[in-house]
Parts: sequence; structure tokens; C-alpha cells
Amino acid sequence: MNGILPLWKERGMTSHDCVFQLRKILKMKRVGHTGTLDPEVDGVLPICLGPATKAAEFMTDMGKAYSGEITLGIATTTEDAHGEIIEQLSVRKDISNEEIDCCMKSFVGEITQIPPMYSAVKVNGKRLYEYARNGEEVERPKRTAQIYSFNRTSNPKYNEKNQTVSWKFVVACGKGTYVRTLAVDLGKKIGYPAHMSQLTRMKSGPFEQTNCYTLAQVRELAESNQVSSILEPIDLIFEELPSFSLNDSLWSRVKNGAVIEADAFPGMEEINLIAFHYNNNLVALYENHPGREGFKKPRKMFLS
Repeated sequence: MNGILPLWKERGMTSHDCVFQLRKILKMKRVGHTGTLDPEVDGVLPICLGPATKAAEFMTDMGKAYSGEITLGIATTTEDAHGEIIEQLSVRKDISNEEIDCCMKSFVGEITQIPPMYSAVKVNGKRLYEYARNGEEVERPKRTAQIYSFNRTSNPKYNEKNQTVSWKFVVACGKGTYVRTLAVDLGKKIGYPAHMSQLTRMKSGPFEQTNCYTLAQVRELAESNQVSSILEPIDLIFEELPSFSLNDSLWSRVKNGAVIEADAFPGMEEINLIAFHYNNNLVALYENHPGREGFKKPRKMFLS
């Protein structure tokens, strides 16, 4: 089996749980996810099967889109609704839509984030969540993230009991964005502690909720040997890359992983990453050779 399975991850499972279950359902070892989703976050989780696992590293770089909820007035250890409360402040009732929208708009573009302590970012060879679980604080590296859009999708709702304000949102962002941290930083800009109170990943690269399948659906398809019918080809991941169709002569060199003169690909001499096709099949990605000017070398082979 070879291809990408657009999985809808349900809440209460880790991304690794999904991989473990799929290995049992599909009776195969080469299964890999393409970007971790927290256990309490549901949504699109593309899964690579068989030789398609070679494409996983490229899929983690794809843009994502989320819908969720932000709550002002409470900050937590994990920056979401499942951590311990570390700060609480009554929120005024008269926060306007205009004030919220203006602050949200200010985050569109390139921003700087400090990853949450409960995250998989490594510092000195150790993941931040390991420090957090031991009650240790370490200096966290700043990271840049790209926010393409960040919009409110509901009116703010005031909670009389907790004296908090919550509203729904959608965000489209680049790789490595921590939406939890985005919620916290937005709260700071408005003037209150905040956390991300709910999150769903609606899109990951070309994959959306409408073309995803749950584990239960995959299990049902596996029982009738129909899983292959829902797999997407890895070509889908590289549709936006410049493409070059190989003739027989070039194919004989590419399939052996040869370093090739850039001028063998007219008009693409300066392009850094090219998708090579042979007989309408994606067979390799080639990039500019870092040590030999005017040559291209294999970045990833998809011969199978």
C-alpha cells in the first residue's frame, strides 16, 4: 500500500495512537503521521503509508488552518483548557468586537513566538514538556511564525460565573505555529490572561475535513479491502513545485541517483527544487548541488 490517508483524528487520542491503530488495522509497519496534534485537538491528520512515508518531512512544512475558541480571563500552564490555572482576572463586559478584531488583525504577517513549556521543542537535548513535568523552567528559544489570516467568527460571550469572555476564531498559518501561544499573546495585547479553550485543525496542506476518514471508517474499509480507494498520491503534496518530465536518457541517470548538469533542464537551471516525472509518475525531487555550481543532485527519490 502506497499513498496518503487523510485521517480525521478524534479527541482523546495522540497522533502516535492513530499510527499505532492504523498499523494494526492495515497490517503494515510503514505508517507515519505528518505533524503532531495534541490529544484534545481533533482534525485533519494526513497519514503516509508505505513508500509515501518519504514525503512526510515535506508535509510537516505545509500550511495549516484551524478553528477554535479563545477565552480571556484565565491563563493555564499548558496554554489550553487542560492545564492548571496560573492566573485569573475578571474581564470587563464592554470589550467590543472592534477592539478584538483590531488586535487579532495585528498578528497577521510574520510574528515571533516563544513556544509553550508543554511542547515538544528541544532545549539542550531535552523536550520542553519534560522540563515542565519536572517543575523546571528553562529559557525558551524565540521562533518566527507566519499568520496568513486570523479572524473572529462569533460574538464575544460573557461568562458571569467565571467573569471570562470567549469567542470563536479561525486562523490560517504556516509551519511551526503554536495556536495556543497565539491565543495567549492575543490576550496580553488586549490586556488579560488568556488561553485557547478549544481547537480543531480544519486543513493541512491540500487536505480538508471534507475528504477525511475516521479510524472507524478506515477499519470498515479495511475489512472489505477498499482502503486503497481512499488514498491520495504523493504527487498532491508537490503540485506547486516546478515539474520536469524526464526522457528515457535522463531517466536512466535519475533512477540511479546521478548528479546531473543543470542545463539538462532548460529554463530550470536556477530553480532550487524540481519535481521529476517519468511516464506521468513522480519519481524524484532534485535540488541545486551545494558544492558543485551548475549541477543538481537528488533530494528525495520515489522510485517505488
